[in-house]
Amino acid sequence: MWLITTLIAAIIVTALLVIISKPERYKLHQLSLMLWGAGIMILVDHVLGYEGGEFLEMRTDGAITNGVVLGIVMLIPVFILWEIMLLTSKRKESVSKR
Repeated sequence: MWLITTLIAAIIVTALLVIISKPERYKLHQLSLMLWGAGIMILVDHVLGYEGGEFLEMRTDGAITNGVVLGIVMLIPVFILWEIMLLTSKRKESVSKR
């Protein structure tokens, strides 16, 4: 399910990228690229590690046993990195306007 969670987030951000009139203000291109990259990496991991049975598992064997919760936890660092990118770009813009 973490694959589905990541791909849903990538689709939503890509839709926002198309809808919002000034996506460069929010750096949605970078966020979309990060989410699609993560989704493709997870898909490749699933394909290479597939040994039969369910392809999309609801439960995991790790510390986080719920697949949806794992997907959300995996998205948190991506959004944190995106927020850092936004803050640093805003800081650079305010310094250059002085």
